[in-house]
Amino acid sequence: MHNNFKPLTLAVAVATAALSGQAMAGAFQLNEQGVSGQGTSNAGRASTVTDATIVFGNPAGMSFLDRAQVTAGTAFLTVDTDIKNADGSATGSNEGDMVPDTFIPFGFYVQPINDNLHFGLGVYAPFGLITDYEGQFQGRFFGDRSKVEVVTVQPTISVKFSEQFSAGFGLTYNQIDGELTANTQGGPVGFFDQTGAFTPTGVAGEGDVDIEGDDNAWGFTFGAMYKPWEHTTFGFAYHSEVEYDLEGKARFTNVRGQGDPTVVAGIGPVVPVGTASQQVDADLSITLPEVWDFSVTHELNDRWTVMAGAAMTNWSEFDELRVENDVREIVEAQNYEDSWQYSIGTAYQLNPQWVLRTGLAYDETPIKDEYRSVRVPSDDRIIFSLGAGWTPTPDLTVDVAYSYIHESDAELSQEEENRGTYEADFENTAQAFGAQLTYRF
Repeated sequence: MHNNFKPLTLAVAVATAALSGQAMAGAFQLNEQGVSGQGTSNAGRASTVTDATIVFGNPAGMSFLDRAQVTAGTAFLTVDTDIKNADGSATGSNEGDMVPDTFIPFGFYVQPINDNLHFGLGVYAPFGLITDYEGQFQGRFFGDRSKVEVVTVQPTISVKFSEQFSAGFGLTYNQIDGELTANTQGGPVGFFDQTGAFTPTGVAGEGDVDIEGDDNAWGFTFGAMYKPWEHTTFGFAYHSEVEYDLEGKARFTNVRGQGDPTVVAGIGPVVPVGTASQQVDADLSITLPEVWDFSVTHELNDRWTVMAGAAMTNWSEFDELRVENDVREIVEAQNYEDSWQYSIGTAYQLNPQWVLRTGLAYDETPIKDEYRSVRVPSDDRIIFSLGAGWTPTPDLTVDVAYSYIHESDAELSQEEENRGTYEADFENTAQAFGAQLTYRF
């Protein structure tokens, strides 16, 4: 069966959703791997050793933890979106409540093997997205619901070469799951005769498409930490790209298509055009990008510590999406750009039990204006954070943090022959609340 509507073109959006969306870092990247770091907007993430979350921030930093410890917690993310100046070929609503409240958990463990060798293990979410528009969203033909989850397990080793220098390396096992739905436009149904003339016999209503896929893949991370002076630490961490080959199903309901030619008495061969429900295999290869993280931490005195960081995500290699299937090959250009996040922060040791934190970050989007879509209605962000750590005993620390994310207005304009037109301005803000517990033994 050959469909007038290009069904597997929609499968491309699985990868788009897996690479873009509204989270706390550029595009689809998440920053919720630790609450002690969240309090400073992740400034100094690769150079500040506070607890076991350093397994993710910089595996080399495990060498500077003198006790075994477990850190576990969660971040709660709530997003608010206003859709303004909406217009398009379809009718419908623009409520904007498409990102549900979400919990993002994490957990880390560090075990010293000897004075110079440490083992660590982390479980966290480096990428994740859920968007779910209302049923009659005006832009539903360009996107309706997206859900993509990536969970990573990271075993890690660090080596201390001296009191000034350490290095660490870890493997990452990554599981990705994706689901995508969208509406398809209705239209006339009938048949084409042997001369190519179309005879309508009715009108099809809207259809929908549901695509699911999953895969797992390996990556790696490494880092180095250097203390040239007693109170100053430089850190570098690298998180590799991870290549996925998603395999799954694409299900189509009430989608217009063309059937095989048949012979009708008095007319001859005709090609019927009607609605159909079908399921086909869909394979999609995507690559989540590598990240380079640089930071510095300096202790001004016994109470004040300042930190700064810059992280580059190599989105520029994401230039196209290619879907393989038994019907046709589909290629769509994306042309993302490399993006940077810059952050500064400070921590104040109020007394032996309490530390207060704050930080500010600027997060670039990798999405060019001309490629922004309803599945990716985001732009550059500013992140402001507050945090605190409470250590009632040497064995226990409780950290909490709050972040406010303000995004530049995201203007989008989409037009496609089989989907019509849609344009709007998206005004996005978000709040993140985090809590974690560290126990040392």
